[in-house]
Amino acid sequence: MLDAIISFIQNEKAKGLSGNTIDAYQRDLVQLEKFLRKYFVDEKIIISEIEIIFLRDFLRELSEFHRTNRTLARKVATFREFFQYCQRKGLSKNNPAQELQTPKFENKLPKYFSEKEMEELLNIPVLTSKFGIRDKAILEFIYSSGLRISEISNCKLDWLDLKNRCARIIGKGAKTRLVPIGHLARIALRNYLKIREQFVSKFSGDFCFLSKSGRPLKPVILRERLMRYLLLVAGDKGYSPHSIRHSFATHLLANGADLRAVQEMLGHENLSTTEIYTHLSMKDIKAAYQQAHPLGDKKD
Repeated sequence: MLDAIISFIQNEKAKGLSGNTIDAYQRDLVQLEKFLRKYFVDEKIIISEIEIIFLRDFLRELSEFHRTNRTLARKVATFREFFQYCQRKGLSKNNPAQELQTPKFENKLPKYFSEKEMEELLNIPVLTSKFGIRDKAILEFIYSSGLRISEISNCKLDWLDLKNRCARIIGKGAKTRLVPIGHLARIALRNYLKIREQFVSKFSGDFCFLSKSGRPLKPVILRERLMRYLLLVAGDKGYSPHSIRHSFATHLLANGADLRAVQEMLGHENLSTTEIYTHLSMKDIKAAYQQAHPLGDKKD
C-alpha cells in the first residue's frame, strides 16, 4: 500500500496542488496504512481487499479520540481520492470509500480585524530597521491584495508591477490571477525594494521577500514573524496571519465591493467560498441595527 500512496502523492503533486494539501493527503494515508495492518497477515496490505467496514472502524476510532468532524470529513475526502486513483490504476475494482458518509460540521466564521485594528497592525513595524521595512511591506501587501502566506513566500520580483499598481499572483493549483496593489502598499513595497539588496545572498534568486540569511522566507518562518505583530493587536485567540486576508475580504464587502470581484481577487474557484464573508458583513449590519433601531434590541 505504501507504494500506491507514494504514487498517488506524486500524481497529486503533478496536478499542482498546494503543499499543505499534499501534506494532509500524505498524513491521512500513512495513518490509515498503519491502522489497516491489523486486518492483514504479515502487514502486507492488499488494496483490493480493503473494505468499507475497515474505513468505518478507522473513523470510529478517531472519533473516540475526540477528532473533530472537520478532521474526519477531510480524511473521508482523502480516502475517496486515493481509492479512486487506485481504481484507475487497476489496483482495486471498486472504491471502498465511495459510500462513506461525510461527517457534518459547522463552518466557523473566520477571525478578522476591524479597520481600526488593521491600521494599528500596519503601523507596528519599526521603519528604522531593514526588517521592519520588509515586514511593513509584507503586511501592507497581504492586506492590500488579499494574499495567502504561501503566495507571499513564493512571490517573485517579476510578479510585481508597481507602475500599474498590480501584481500577477500564482496561487493554489498553480492558477494565475491579477490583483490590485493599494497606494500605501505600493509605497511600502517600493521602500522595501530599495533596501532588498541588504538581504541578498547567493541563495536569494529572484524571490521578493528574503530572510536574514538571504534565503526566500519560508511560510513557517513568515507565520512566526507575523504572529509577533498580530499578538500585539489581537486580544483574543484564533487569529493568524490568514486573518489579514479575511480582513481584506470582509472590509471590501462591508464597503460595497462586488462579491464576484472579491472572488477573483481572492482566487476562489467557487463563489460559495467567498460568500462566507457576506455573513461577516451581515453580522456587522445586524449589530448596527440592534444598536440604532428603537426596537432593535427586542427579541421575539
